[in-house]
Amino acid sequence: MSGKRKILVIEDDPQIRETLEKLLLTEDYQVEVAETGKEAIEKTEKKWYNVALIDIRLPDISGTQLLTELREGNPKMRKIIVTGFPTLPNAIEALNKQADAYLTKPFEMLKMIEIIKNQLALQESEKTFSEVKMGEYIKTRAKAFLDKKRGSR
Repeated sequence: MSGKRKILVIEDDPQIRETLEKLLLTEDYQVEVAETGKEAIEKTEKKWYNVALIDIRLPDISGTQLLTELREGNPKMRKIIVTGFPTLPNAIEALNKQADAYLTKPFEMLKMIEIIKNQLALQESEKTFSEVKMGEYIKTRAKAFLDKKRGSR
């Protein structure tokens, strides 16, 4: 994939938000931040992000609710829930709402980077798979069209 990968950090704690932003910038990602779910939704309506790191507790919406909002507008964006309140119900709800990964705070920065890299690799393989499938579909439809055209002569 060409160009820098874009990551949106959605975190209401300014210290954590700034730390994540600095770390991701050192990994050569393009990073933007949002303090609230509303701000995150506005940003994703205007720009494409490869990955969203979503705090589960935001001032205006839960991270799991935000998953649904973001999935509707950005189905290919990878979404990682980050929580300092890990509970089994939170994890189940996040997975049911199609979180791509679930990280608990405090987390090891190297582990987080590894998860992001894995999610980006999955995103790239899904894109490649989709392109191959689309090519196969077009080829099949073209053959069917030509067969139909030959049969009508």
